Amino acid sequence: MLTPKSTYRLQIRSEFDLHRAAALVPYLHDLGVDWVYLSPILTAEKGSGHGYDVTDPTTVDPDRGGPDGLAALSEAARAAGLGVLVDIVPNHMGIETPADNAWWWQLLAEGRRSRMAEAFDVDWDANGGRIRVPVLGDGDDELDQLAVVDGELRYYDNRFPIAEGTAHPGDTGAEVHARQHYELVNWRRADTELNYRRFFGVNTLAGLRVEVPWVFQESHSEVKRWFDEGVVDGLRIDHPDGLADPKGYLEDLRTLTGGAYVLVEKILEPGEKLPTDWATEGTTGYDALADIDRLFTDPAGEHELTQSVPVAPFHEMIHGTKRGITDGILRSEVLRLARLVPASAGLDADTAADAIAELLTCFPVYRSYLPGGAEYLADAVRDAQVRRPDLADTLAALHPLLNPFLDGPGELTELARRFQQTSGMVMAKGVEDTAFYRYSRLVSLNEVGADPSIFSIDPLELHRRLLERQAESPLAMTTLSTHDTKRSEDTRSRISVLSELAGEWTGLLGRLEELAPIKDPTFAPLLWQSLIGAWPLSRERAHAYAEKASREADSSTHWTAPDEGFERGMHDAVDAAFDDAAVVSLISGLVDRIRQAGWSNSIGLKLLQLTMPGVPDVYQGTEFWDTSLVDPDNRREVDYDARRQVLTDIDFGALPPVGEDAHAKLLVVTRALKLRRDRPELFTGYTAITSSGEAADHVFAFDRGGAVTLITRLPYTLAQGEGWGDTTLELPEGHYTCALTGASVTGGTVRAADLFSTFPAALLVQEDAA
Repeated sequence: MLTPKSTYRLQIRSEFDLHRAAALVPYLHDLGVDWVYLSPILTAEKGSGHGYDVTDPTTVDPDRGGPDGLAALSEAARAAGLGVLVDIVPNHMGIETPADNAWWWQLLAEGRRSRMAEAFDVDWDANGGRIRVPVLGDGDDELDQLAVVDGELRYYDNRFPIAEGTAHPGDTGAEVHARQHYELVNWRRADTELNYRRFFGVNTLAGLRVEVPWVFQESHSEVKRWFDEGVVDGLRIDHPDGLADPKGYLEDLRTLTGGAYVLVEKILEPGEKLPTDWATEGTTGYDALADIDRLFTDPAGEHELTQSVPVAPFHEMIHGTKRGITDGILRSEVLRLARLVPASAGLDADTAADAIAELLTCFPVYRSYLPGGAEYLADAVRDAQVRRPDLADTLAALHPLLNPFLDGPGELTELARRFQQTSGMVMAKGVEDTAFYRYSRLVSLNEVGADPSIFSIDPLELHRRLLERQAESPLAMTTLSTHDTKRSEDTRSRISVLSELAGEWTGLLGRLEELAPIKDPTFAPLLWQSLIGAWPLSRERAHAYAEKASREADSSTHWTAPDEGFERGMHDAVDAAFDDAAVVSLISGLVDRIRQAGWSNSIGLKLLQLTMPGVPDVYQGTEFWDTSLVDPDNRREVDYDARRQVLTDIDFGALPPVGEDAHAKLLVVTRALKLRRDRPELFTGYTAITSSGEAADHVFAFDRGGAVTLITRLPYTLAQGEGWGDTTLELPEGHYTCALTGASVTGGTVRAADLFSTFPAALLVQEDAA
């Protein structure tokens, strides 16, 4: 099996297609990248900026460069010695434009007798054999807007098929509609009445049943070609938790690819382990991101920041937000589960639905994989019984139905399987997409794959976790920024500095509320921290983020029912950040004070990620400072001409200072990537390096087997004190050269002040390493 030493993620779209990616390969090689990592490239909805709404899994998207573009990219990668990793989407298909999805179109035209009825996850009995399609507006006469045009049923610009023999001359559109295998309904009915499985709460993404052999084979026919022809080397699997049988799917994939390198986009809660029997090398690295960020958070700021924001403890908060999801946008999934409870259980339908919703709310991880993970369901049952003693008997009765292996060997029922598929949806929507926008004490901690209630990790604990990673998952990915992160690595790095001046920040927050009131005491800290982390940014970006974040929080305003008064005041506050002299002074003054420490954090966490155990991924453009916010902000065009020029300048110039131009970050990225690619023998182990002295807590260091990483942490506090003073580190014996500064270092006891005299990090290469 070919495995990468590093990857570089590219967002492939019509504006930056596979041909442009192929032209970028020489730069990526010069940067030190080992594999190119592509976002989804199969044919997706027209104009899709992300590619996760695949409409035809049998072709490479023409708008993304088509098969010729993939061939060109692969050829360029091969010529440069790079591998190719591609993101694929097995869980769902895009159905926003039915005419562009032949599988969905056939299903709508032929109904439950269609061959495609086995491909999509539809509860036909829930609506008399018709699929509910939530597209109608709020008017009283929406069905009157239907018309038969060119043998199709039209609703404004929406096109739908007409079943054979169901349209007659003189029929109205509504009459024809009444005879179809689908029912067009008001979009607001989706949350409670939908009868096909979606991706989370997205009506235009319909769940696919890849557990059916022919569905797997046909939906992966193009992927199989990639490996049969040697075009692609590895895969990233999107959202395996949505699949009926992730383990079986990965086994099928291993057979199809001939045992290729495969990663899964899997969120692990604290203490949770990836199933050891999965055919994968590990996760895409959100678990690593969570650990790394917390090394740069000052535990001394936790109490004051916690007290400054009137929010419930995080795990109490997410119980409320998750329950809101089960009773709201995922109510249709809960009701589908309740319909699967056997009549022999003797449970009232409404009570069963209430209990199932509570169990999903109490579920402590994204999902179980029965019989593995049965303890999580047991925990959820106990938690739910404590919270809802009125449901205790119903919960006890549901437990063996949801875990058929409870009393010994069993067989996975549809109810048990579907509950597992649903729990991850509830966690993602209730936590990542709601609570992360409400829990605002320090929003650098509110990141995908992280638990914001865990404020910091001390160096000793991180060393332990990195040793564990080296032993258990050395080929898993590590990451800092992705297309899904709520804030990019450099935005979070600056926000983390606020933990070092918690008192000053809370005072400034109060002043901001006086000058530019947002009138939501939990959302205001989140918005101001995010803008400060990304500052300077355009007014347009700031307003777009404020609107999305406030509606995701679903507290003072909402996606489906925006509060115009609140949003007007919020946008006024954003404008004040650009127009009101007093507000501008507060923000710019704070940014000026923390900017240098933020840059130091960025250098440190980047070097840590690039050299720690695992396969580091660099998200597009983040070799420069990147102060992005949530998507689509983090998918903006990257200026590669500027990066090429800086890379050339660095190769022939002096050590760049850590400053506004980001040259220093690119230096760290290129030197670390090249060392990992060209000297892999230096990265075969992991040994913690100890420090002592008055500033010992401000350094973190380890030896990978000849490559030694040393970084600065909590730099703001360090600068406010006496500096490094008498702090020393104990390096392994030997002679070293710093890959960043060119300095020579001799092993043994070394003064931190000497190591960090010109740069906040060091990457030492042992010249006499075996």
